[in-house]
Amino acid sequence: MKLHGFLIGQTETLLADVLKFAGPADAATSRFFRAHPKLGHNERGVIAEAVFAVLRRKMEFGHLAESGSGNPTRRLALLGLMQTAGRTALKPFLSQTESDWLEHVSKIDPASLPLRVRTNLPEWIYSALASRFEEAELALLAAALNHPAPLDIRANPIKASREQVMAALQAAEIACEAGPFAPQAIRLGGKPALNRIPAFEQGWCEVQDEGSQLLCYLLAPKRGEMVVDFCAGAGGKTLALGAMMRSTGRLYAFDVADRRLAKLKPRLAKSGLSNVHPVLIDSEHDAKIKRLAGKIDRVLVDAPCSGMGTLRRNPDLKWRQSPDSVAELTPKQASILASAARLVKPGGRLVYATCSLLEAENEAIVTAFLAEHPEFQVLNAGEVLAEQKIDLPMGTYLSLWPHLHATDGFFAAVLERRV
Repeated sequence: MKLHGFLIGQTETLLADVLKFAGPADAATSRFFRAHPKLGHNERGVIAEAVFAVLRRKMEFGHLAESGSGNPTRRLALLGLMQTAGRTALKPFLSQTESDWLEHVSKIDPASLPLRVRTNLPEWIYSALASRFEEAELALLAAALNHPAPLDIRANPIKASREQVMAALQAAEIACEAGPFAPQAIRLGGKPALNRIPAFEQGWCEVQDEGSQLLCYLLAPKRGEMVVDFCAGAGGKTLALGAMMRSTGRLYAFDVADRRLAKLKPRLAKSGLSNVHPVLIDSEHDAKIKRLAGKIDRVLVDAPCSGMGTLRRNPDLKWRQSPDSVAELTPKQASILASAARLVKPGGRLVYATCSLLEAENEAIVTAFLAEHPEFQVLNAGEVLAEQKIDLPMGTYLSLWPHLHATDGFFAAVLERRV
């Protein structure tokens, strides 16, 4: 689109607010657009993309901005806009000094910058990942995290097959392809307005990252079973599980936030499912949970976490989280897992998952749980997926990485109660 000069100032204003890191960047962006209702759809897209480009590449852009002059936030905004709108579109609205500076930085090869700068990761995250990856692969992971995520959806087999959904999308001139791993996954080209497409409005499909869909296949619920989605949130995985159960049995969607469960209700209404029961709980120790102890066939715990696996979508998290905030999360994760485990009946299955890349929230939690709960054993995640006819080589745990699998970063452990 043609760039308007006032968008530079709007981008700078929003960026200054977002860089305070007082809350989620997407919430700050929504607030800004509500306060500026005259901005059109395309204009909002340009501003938001530029701000999120800065969040993804803040260390790199900060390094480049040191060579310029004037307001540092404006320099960052210009780098973000150059990334998303292009230098040619910017040029008519720049001073000669700014134009010369952008021309200078545009010629700098990113590969010539220090690796620490190129990764755009805070030191504590860089160190945690450097202990797992060689330098070359860490650079690939960081590059993947610094690119926007594609838009994945899940076909809802209660309403339509994946082929029918793809045909409907193609009829609406939306490019799409089948996901490589999850049986109902579809990856879209670009970011179309799905709410204008009849197939989406009629419940034929739901927005859900392919990695998130794979977690449901690890749980592998069967028809007629009793299943609990322990941290259901807005219910993306709940709806996938309900469809896998063919709307039979009983599927409880637990969450501590009424506003999150409220988002599930309209999605549930158009899904065609009748086996889902949203339940508001006050904590993982709620009496409603205790009444189901030892009665549940399968329990999914998608635990609240740092969200480090979602940096493609939420790049501000790497700047808002810290070692201290992760240290506060891990006891809660352990408590939720222990509480959810009490629901599982002998022979039942428990899946612990996070969208984190950090060992402290993943393997360390599972190792400590198993030491305290000898009645549970680990099942091989790769073998569980193979049973679902999903060809995805994996070891004991599910570990999804953006640079290897083109999904968000996910971890999952499949646990079975023996007695």
